[in-house]
Amino acid sequence: MSTSTRRSAPPTGSALAGETVIDRLVEANRHYAAGFTDPGMGARPVLQVAVVACMDARLDLHAALGLELGDCHTVRNAGGVVTDDTIRSLTISQRALGTCSVILIHHTGCGLEKLTEDFRHELEMEVGQRPAWAVEAFRDVDQDVRQSMQRVRTSPFLPHTDDVRGFVFDVSTGLLREIDPQF
Repeated sequence: MSTSTRRSAPPTGSALAGETVIDRLVEANRHYAAGFTDPGMGARPVLQVAVVACMDARLDLHAALGLELGDCHTVRNAGGVVTDDTIRSLTISQRALGTCSVILIHHTGCGLEKLTEDFRHELEMEVGQRPAWAVEAFRDVDQDVRQSMQRVRTSPFLPHTDDVRGFVFDVSTGLLREIDPQF
């Protein structure tokens, strides 16, 4: 579908014939950009906090935490687990962009609770190469939050590890439950 034949209203519902989801997103961006005004803010988060959370589509972090654009850095991945790449992002966030606090958010009903490291072996059988990354599956969400807090607190790359707290977001109620790191 050419640009000239696209609909002018923001895309909703299913894609038009021949239109992909990405086409819909790009069209939505055009509508967004038409009314966009540069907020004039820098990359440093106003609240000096980094949020590490699962990529689950049910988590609207800004709404759940009362955050506005520019308030925080957000690092999301499968499970919200603290991996080497998460430490990389947090290190840049703290050392180059001024964050001092880290909030970790896992959630109920996470897909990683149903996976095992066998997932990597299945991928290897399918594509002929084992992924270099770990699945980071877990059975106990509370314990995984504790492990993630420990990884942040013990990283030699992070200068700010005093204000690190972990939570489980309940996808049914929208409430956060804080996890005691010393259980």
